[in-house]
Amino acid sequence: MSKIELVKTRLHGGIWEGELHVPEDIETLPALEVTHLDQPVGGHVLDEDPDRAGVWFFRVAIPAELISDGVQVFLISNLDTGDQLASFSIIAGEALSDDIRADLGLLRAELDMLKRAFRRHCLETSDN
Repeated sequence: MSKIELVKTRLHGGIWEGELHVPEDIETLPALEVTHLDQPVGGHVLDEDPDRAGVWFFRVAIPAELISDGVQVFLISNLDTGDQLASFSIIAGEALSDDIRADLGLLRAELDMLKRAFRRHCLETSDN
């Protein structure tokens, strides 16, 4: 059996959009579910592409009440099989900027340490 694929096309105006590719050997359209923190998110729409067989346009509006500080992850699954077809994340908030700055500082420190170790190694091998 062929595999159903959901390919992201864009995120625009609070709406995640993708294309659902359903192979010809699959006779029924899968039931899709969008979840956030294991809770269903309603408001998704599936429209057939009139120009391409087996391709459907999938759209889900991201509810404003689900956008908050930190990382919010949304999963799109096939209810019939339980397979995860796609996911997307929204990152927002003041706390996040502190996390990114801290991570960037750690990365810079590790890079400086690696540069020093590499220079030491180069000096040691050139002396031999």
